[in-house]
Amino acid sequence: MSSLDTLARLEATIAERRAADPDSSYVAKLNARGLRKIAQKLGEEATETVIAALTEDHKALVGEAADLIFHLMVLLGAKDVPLTDVLAELDRREGVSGIAEKAARKS
Repeated sequence: MSSLDTLARLEATIAERRAADPDSSYVAKLNARGLRKIAQKLGEEATETVIAALTEDHKALVGEAADLIFHLMVLLGAKDVPLTDVLAELDRREGVSGIAEKAARKS
């Protein structure tokens, strides 16, 4: 089983739970609170990931990174952006210098 399988299963689970009762599903609760709350939660998780990277151990960083990816996928789902679109963009960027890629975005 590959990591991409894990992400595909997670994406499907998030999609399924978006329509669930917010009292029984964290994903449904986040979606019911709206895009601003989902984005805020993603920002919080990003900050917690940075803090774990700078001050905590491997296990803490792994846990925070998992939370960050989960909340990113909740946001992508709320915006109807399939993970395959993000992966395709990463594939497009492969082999391109990060400096060159950023410069191309400004053009």
